[in-house]
Amino acid sequence: MDIYKICPRQLWRAADESGVFEGAPVDLSDGFIHFSTREQVAETAARHFAGQDDLVLVAVDAGALGAALRWEPSRGGASFPHLYGPLPLAAVRRVEALPLGEDGRHAFPDLSE
Repeated sequence: MDIYKICPRQLWRAADESGVFEGAPVDLSDGFIHFSTREQVAETAARHFAGQDDLVLVAVDAGALGAALRWEPSRGGASFPHLYGPLPLAAVRRVEALPLGEDGRHAFPDLSE
């Protein structure tokens, strides 16, 4: 199963060059890397990335993350995947642009697995 990370393109480019993704500032502050499931990622984009352009959507193989991946309830009660540790780039399945559409919402690629 894939899980998803929304990330500014420049931050992901730096991770790609260094070979590891330590997390965005909010991840570093919270002590884990925030991910969303396919069903959650559009709401995550609307809630936390509204109006932001130049983002990428990173699809990650959840099974490749081992015990460092934990499913924890959000304030609303839904379980979200959280990675306690750096993201190994070998677990990344694909990285795609996440542009803003004409309606101001993010235009997601096909997320079927």
